Amino acid sequence: MYDLIIRNGTIVDGSGAQPVTADIAISAGIIAKIGDLDDAALEEIDAKGHVVTPGFVDLHTHLDAQIGWDPSLTPISWHGVTTALMGNCGVTFAPCRPEDKDLLAAMMETVEDIPRKAIREGLPWSWEDYGGYLDAIEEMNPAINVAGLVGHCAVRYYVMGDRSITEQPTADELAQIVKIVGDSVRAGAAGFSTNRFLGHYMPDGRHVPGTHALHDEVEAIATEVGAAGGLMQNVLNLGGNFEGEAELLRKEAEAANGRILFSITAGAKDSSGQRVKNLLEELNADGLDVSAISVPRGTGFITGLQCGFPWKSDAWHQLADMDLAGRLAAINDTTFCEKLVTEASEKPGLPPEELFWMGTESQPDYLGSTSLSSMAEDAGEHPAQTYLRLARETDGLGLFTMQFFNKNLKALANLFSSDHCLPGLGDAGAHVGQVMDSGWSTFVLTHWHKRAQLFSLPEAIHKLTAAPARILGLSDRGLLQEGMRADINVIDMDRLGEKMPRIVHDFPFDSPRFIQQGQGYMATICNGTVILRDDELTGDRGGEVIRHYG
Repeated sequence: MYDLIIRNGTIVDGSGAQPVTADIAISAGIIAKIGDLDDAALEEIDAKGHVVTPGFVDLHTHLDAQIGWDPSLTPISWHGVTTALMGNCGVTFAPCRPEDKDLLAAMMETVEDIPRKAIREGLPWSWEDYGGYLDAIEEMNPAINVAGLVGHCAVRYYVMGDRSITEQPTADELAQIVKIVGDSVRAGAAGFSTNRFLGHYMPDGRHVPGTHALHDEVEAIATEVGAAGGLMQNVLNLGGNFEGEAELLRKEAEAANGRILFSITAGAKDSSGQRVKNLLEELNADGLDVSAISVPRGTGFITGLQCGFPWKSDAWHQLADMDLAGRLAAINDTTFCEKLVTEASEKPGLPPEELFWMGTESQPDYLGSTSLSSMAEDAGEHPAQTYLRLARETDGLGLFTMQFFNKNLKALANLFSSDHCLPGLGDAGAHVGQVMDSGWSTFVLTHWHKRAQLFSLPEAIHKLTAAPARILGLSDRGLLQEGMRADINVIDMDRLGEKMPRIVHDFPFDSPRFIQQGQGYMATICNGTVILRDDELTGDRGGEVIRHYG
């Protein structure tokens, strides 16, 4: 008797092959058999009329802290993700000397906008090396699978201390850095992450360690990571030095003789994604294994009565200091509203023509069709008046989005047309009071497959499953095949969507964050355990810490 059988589903197996109708039997967390099955099982799921896929693989998260108090790893576990990669962008919590806990927590706060107090109190900090960190994560019993990268910032600081921020390592220090990275990968890290983006800072305003590391340092690390069979993840300064950073990617790939991943966004022009697409095609044509990842929609900032405001002045600061109930009461006070509008007129904030209404329906509008400025003009109001009126009409739940990145979906579509660029970069766990892109996997299916038809369903599922699994170095996940791990989604494509983001206060010390549930997920199974049914988490946890040992 099997543990679980999923019957009569339309199987899209992750390989890119056309769908087939079949049953899937699971035993001991493994896909035991696929076909027309007459066998019995302890539990059955009727998937007739629904799509059955591998669990999704999220290559870019910052759940390193959140896992300490939210082992369910929401919101991504509401959106079909069964494997998450942590430790991106060079910022990690290991290796860490006991006396450096506060600094690493503060660095994560300034780079990824995760409250340091929550980080310090929400994690056990019982480790020093990366293997010890994975041991601690394992004890948290996550609902989904997690893997981790060891970060350049932490390793450099561990070896060099404060000099790591502004200086280059000595030959001995570089040897230590390389050894720690290699030891970390051999202790289970999936690879190494580095950060050269000039917008990421220490609490004191200096760039994070490794930002200005010489190519020789990164190349030496890549050689060691490649020898251990790990992944090199990069946040590059392509906007400031495209040719130099492209050269670094080539050096990394040649040194590692293995998998290289970097984060990218498309620019404002229709053709802006072409330069990166050409780079990807060139590097891979030369036999190198280089992939890119980009958030699949315009993103950057969410504003509304629940969260941050477009205007910064005394009255708006006063409003920001209130809880939601207090804010609702305040914006129903005519005198106070007049003050808010007057100050917004005297001290303009974010441009209202770039703030787009997310709608009042159950599912948000991410396509930027209606701006605050156009709504204000139509109503004959100042944008602040329109902003406050909509807040009143929606009981404070209405939201606008400002798209700093990927404003042009034509450019993004061009980028995604490359086999070497995957959708992702949802940043789950980071910027949680400002941004909510953790439903990116659902958006890929609802927009890029159904609405824009850029991907067929088999192509879309491949980009969510087998393709990122390969980049992560997984050979037993990402496909629905006998003998593979039973990470599986059952999806009602007709109902599939993202619900409206909303603020909750479930971080330590009641710190706020956005969450966003999905809909249309009939079941999500992780290692044979049903962790979600009918869009709601079951409370069961099937995840594992995926350790890479080269």
